[in-house]
Amino acid sequence: MGQRTPLTILGRMATDFDSWETVNHVVFPVRDADETMPLYAVPWTRPHPTNEQFDPHQDFERIGFEAMNRKTFHHLLQETEPTLPGELSDDTAVVGRTAITLAANDHLTFCTYFNAFPASYWRRWTAVRTVRLTMDTAGEGTIDVFRSTGRGIPKPVESIDVSGEHSHIAVELSLDGLLDGGLFWFDAKAGPEGPLTVADAAWSVPEAARRTPQPGTLSIAITTFNRPSYCHDQLKAMAGDAGVRARLDTIYCVDQGTDLVSDQPGFADTAADLGGQLTYLRQPNYGGSGGFSRGMFETVKAAKSAYVLLLDDDAISEPESIVRAVCFADYCTAPTIVGGGMLHLDNRTVLHTQGENLDPNQQRMSSADPRGYNHDFARFPLRDTPDLHKRIDCDYNAWWMCLIPVETIREIGLSLPIFIKFDDIEYGVRAREHGYLTVSLPGVAVWHQAWHDKNSQRTWEEYFIARNRWMCALLHQDRPTLRHAVEMMFMDLNPGLKFFYSAMALNRMALRDLMRGPQYVVETMPHTLADVNRARQGFVDTETKPNFDAFPEPRRRFSIDDNPENGADTLKSGMKTCLRGILARRDGVDAERPDVAVPAQFTVWRAFENVQSALVTSPDGNSVAWCRRDNKLFREQLRRGLVQVRALMSRWEELAAEYRAADMASFETWERIFAQ
Repeated sequence: MGQRTPLTILGRMATDFDSWETVNHVVFPVRDADETMPLYAVPWTRPHPTNEQFDPHQDFERIGFEAMNRKTFHHLLQETEPTLPGELSDDTAVVGRTAITLAANDHLTFCTYFNAFPASYWRRWTAVRTVRLTMDTAGEGTIDVFRSTGRGIPKPVESIDVSGEHSHIAVELSLDGLLDGGLFWFDAKAGPEGPLTVADAAWSVPEAARRTPQPGTLSIAITTFNRPSYCHDQLKAMAGDAGVRARLDTIYCVDQGTDLVSDQPGFADTAADLGGQLTYLRQPNYGGSGGFSRGMFETVKAAKSAYVLLLDDDAISEPESIVRAVCFADYCTAPTIVGGGMLHLDNRTVLHTQGENLDPNQQRMSSADPRGYNHDFARFPLRDTPDLHKRIDCDYNAWWMCLIPVETIREIGLSLPIFIKFDDIEYGVRAREHGYLTVSLPGVAVWHQAWHDKNSQRTWEEYFIARNRWMCALLHQDRPTLRHAVEMMFMDLNPGLKFFYSAMALNRMALRDLMRGPQYVVETMPHTLADVNRARQGFVDTETKPNFDAFPEPRRRFSIDDNPENGADTLKSGMKTCLRGILARRDGVDAERPDVAVPAQFTVWRAFENVQSALVTSPDGNSVAWCRRDNKLFREQLRRGLVQVRALMSRWEELAAEYRAADMASFETWERIFAQ
């Protein structure tokens, strides 16, 4: 900013509070900017509110495609084309973590994922009613301040001309009218002489509205299993951020692997830098639930922190997100779990989800955003995506990043001792039953590996998904529904139609162990993974080779069915496929060559219709299995599954009472496990 001169105070100052606390810094990427900049700042484009934002009846009217001609169709496509903001000019540059310089005539908007202020969330969940935007500028230009409604319609608040070597801007905005949604942001435009530097922009709230007497501190729990370099990167990111360090008591790095984080090059320097703010722990591999529970356990025992942040080891963090989560939790009117979104690790501008919901009737998860998953901010900027200006409520937040108040843990306990899968979902449901709600706060997120390269039916994870899914239902639903039984049978039919008979066997094992009761689950937790891996052995779908050349050439190439159906027809054809699969006479046990090679992304039941055996690529693209139809095995697994489902449904109330009485997530239970 150069030599400081007396400040020029510009903008509206509507109220006078004694003190303010900064809760959101406007930040910029100092690394990987070419991959992530659309999440921080984008070139300004003219807004184009659509009729749908003004007229809610549009949501209830079906399009008559049967009456659409070619001209109308092309017009529809043009209306739905994304507003591509383009790239920042070469002369506009990030000059620090909190500063950016615009070249002459450059115009940027900060209505972006990380730099728009989530005003409606603060209006809904806190006692804050006024927010202050402050920043320093150098050079000539204009700062335009905006707010939006829950419909995503932008409204100008203030336009401030700046000039000179140093100006200071302060604008206050009311949170009135934002219960259903709405964001605050600013745009910056450099004058014709340029440049214009914007620095230290921040959103602040009155300290008097804070629920807690003092700003809360946190401990961070990171659990890792043989991902030492990823985990070390997380530690370095935390060590290098002054904002995080100011709020941090300690990081509990729970190393459950054999390739240790402590053996990483440079770890000693990182540990020395963090000093007492790093607690390195080793324990056997108890999975994510065991690692995170250890961090929660140690945090409560230390009695220093107000919160514990659960953070995945293989994620890339935006450290500002951590500070924002803690600040928001301090101001919530009641103790609240604060979650963060998941951005794709390999496609950095894509938001996978901002919170999720659980359908208790089906025990299935879905995006809390009605638009679904995977929004690319590089193609569809935040300002021009009205649905993302709405406030989104969720049932739980996954544990790639989740801040939990310590008082919540004291009351409801730790994670279930279930190794992996559904631990985060069950915890959110349990917390809600005790009055602790979850808010997944926009602008708070990590980059994490997405799920499209994974398929639990091809791995040991299928066991834990099946067992823990229905354990969650037993814990939180008094009576079973018919849909529960249908879902249990579908968990067998789905992999069975694709010849993944190992997954069917794991489902049998999962329901068997579930009905053995909570004491069995707890006692066997340390060696359950080894038992599961042994149970998968001997099935042809688990016998993989590194290349197609290890198998005979398939009879034909894979092709997608080019005759799409509507939803009702798809359901009918699916039911017919199930029936044909159950009644099939031919099988592929003794096939001399595969019928087809199915790519991993197309391993759905339709790809296996009229197929007796297939080469199937693994989700990670590193191996191939020759999967064969085995009618005898398939029918036997289905029969056993039906018997198990009937037994579970008949014993539901008895088992539900047993699981609830067991208090599996208690400190005492975990203390016994850790003592082993």
